[in-house]
Amino acid sequence: MYIDSHAHIYNEQFKGEVDALVERAMEAGVRKIYMPNVSTDSIDEMLEIEAKHPEICRPMMGLHPCDVDKHFEKQLYTIETWLGKRKFAGVGEMGLDFYWDLTYKEQQIEAFRIQTAWAIKYDLPVILHTRNANREAIDLLKELGNKKLHGIFHCFSGTLEEAKEMIGLGFLLGIGGVATFKNGKLDEVLPEIGLENLVLETDCPYLAPVPFRGKRNEPSYIPLIAKKVSEILSKDIEEVKEKTTQNSLKVFKHFSY
Repeated sequence: MYIDSHAHIYNEQFKGEVDALVERAMEAGVRKIYMPNVSTDSIDEMLEIEAKHPEICRPMMGLHPCDVDKHFEKQLYTIETWLGKRKFAGVGEMGLDFYWDLTYKEQQIEAFRIQTAWAIKYDLPVILHTRNANREAIDLLKELGNKKLHGIFHCFSGTLEEAKEMIGLGFLLGIGGVATFKNGKLDEVLPEIGLENLVLETDCPYLAPVPFRGKRNEPSYIPLIAKKVSEILSKDIEEVKEKTTQNSLKVFKHFSY
């Protein structure tokens, strides 16, 4: 089976279509879809999808860096309450985003520290979004220096040096549609990394793989990403499927059944 380790299928772009989307994913061989939360506004829709498709759809709980604002502590309070109430697959999607706006940079860093502390407390993986902030996130993890911290650098698009540092910190790399882009540059990095450090993701509805680039992404496109990874690594696609699935199940060990 395939696993989509990162999919926002509760996004409004899929409204009224989730059942059909899950069916298409299953037809494509996808048996688990892990859903990262982004804010307090996305929680209800995400959990409703889990309730409808409990064998396939697995929720996480976190605050996306682009949703950090001057009221971020109030959102974090609600998110922490949920983490204490029930089981989630991971803490995320959290991290740092210094691409669009630096207004709340310090608040993003504080939210990063708070959420990684939750991951340690509940022994959960962290799912990191680090746009224009790989170095800062790596340095923060090194500063925290806790060997229990582990998880996924989602939508990896960094350098070989950054990839090696992330792996050295106990993290896997999430590989999605960017791998199929002509200018994605992952073909220069992945052969030096190895399949044992990778998981597959769509990040849908964003970053659809070729030949659907620029259109809405969805979990049923995971095999297209796997095919490209197999070509980059000169591996059989069945090996890519098997190993990335094992990696995902291992990182989401508390919510993988």
